[in-house]
Amino acid sequence: MDLHYSPFDFGVQQDPYPVYARLREQAPVHRNEADDFWALSRHADVAAALRDSARFSSRNGLRLEPAFWGPDAERFFSFVAMDPPRHTRLRSLVARAFTHQRVRSLEPRLREIARAHLAPLLEAGGGDLMEFAARYPTDVISELVGVPEADRDLVRELGSAIMYRPETAAAHDLPPEALAAIGALVGYYTELTIARSGSRRDDLLSDLIDASSGGDRLGPEEIVGVLILLVGAGIETSMLLLGNALHAVSARPSQRKRALAGEVEPWIEETLRFDPPSQALARTTNGEVELHGVTIPADARVLLLTGAANRDPAVFPDADVFDLDRDTSGSLAFGIGRHHCLGAHLGRLEARVALTELTAAVADYELDLEAARRIHSSNDRGFLSLPITFTTR
Repeated sequence: MDLHYSPFDFGVQQDPYPVYARLREQAPVHRNEADDFWALSRHADVAAALRDSARFSSRNGLRLEPAFWGPDAERFFSFVAMDPPRHTRLRSLVARAFTHQRVRSLEPRLREIARAHLAPLLEAGGGDLMEFAARYPTDVISELVGVPEADRDLVRELGSAIMYRPETAAAHDLPPEALAAIGALVGYYTELTIARSGSRRDDLLSDLIDASSGGDRLGPEEIVGVLILLVGAGIETSMLLLGNALHAVSARPSQRKRALAGEVEPWIEETLRFDPPSQALARTTNGEVELHGVTIPADARVLLLTGAANRDPAVFPDADVFDLDRDTSGSLAFGIGRHHCLGAHLGRLEARVALTELTAAVADYELDLEAARRIHSSNDRGFLSLPITFTTR
């Protein structure tokens, strides 16, 4: 059977891991002519490319869809779609505002938000887990940024529109509704930034406005770019992680029992390795790259398959087995090197709070996988809908 891989193939999106295994074994440098990209799937190659911004540039963005790819990618991905020295400058300024202390201070409020959104599900004995999984991180980001309570329904609706992938949409297209929602969110955050410039509060947006280094400051467009980045990096991935975590242990009774007994942190880390919400990151070659006897030309699109790397048996023995006792230190779920996810600490905190609150109330659960629906995305993996029934404590 010919080996073909496309991140736009709905069948691959349903279960990419068998294809990843074949890529690692048979074609660690895979060429897709139709979609015009190369794919790296082995852990050593993906990790090396993530560390090597001199040869593997982020200048065209992280996703291959035409709406996201190209020299204007930074409009969607901010400093993540930049190389040094621009990346170094902007990330450094954002890091001055987006501190561990700022994130840790949110934990009590995160618990309140999680409990409020969990309550209807628990009272009903179940429902669609992804309704909670979408609303919770959206409100967390609004809390972090400083979105007024009166505007949070609007931000939640726009965030949902950006994340929604209708099954009728062409695989390579971003739905018009998503593009319109991005434009509306840019407009909203621009107005909020202008308003906050004249009236600071104790929130991330105020800190971004005030962040400086040697007199250098973030401009209004740069600040809005960071806020848009948070929608994908801080909302969609957190939403998908929660669904993937419940799904990962649902058919593994011993692992599920331990997870529900409170082993939340290893549950999160092994889910990030075993079935991460972000499956791939795109790069552009700055020159020819020789790898495994194959020459990747200059200016080529290269897809770094972090989801495949996290199942590489060279790094993770019995990689297709979900194991709460596993050493996950080699996981590439949050990237590595200069582009290591700046919000990793927030993502972990969101998941820890949500799953801790859930396991405190739930003794067991059952998923209706026949009724479940997955998102359609070239680089993200998870559920759009995941019906669940709870047995409460």
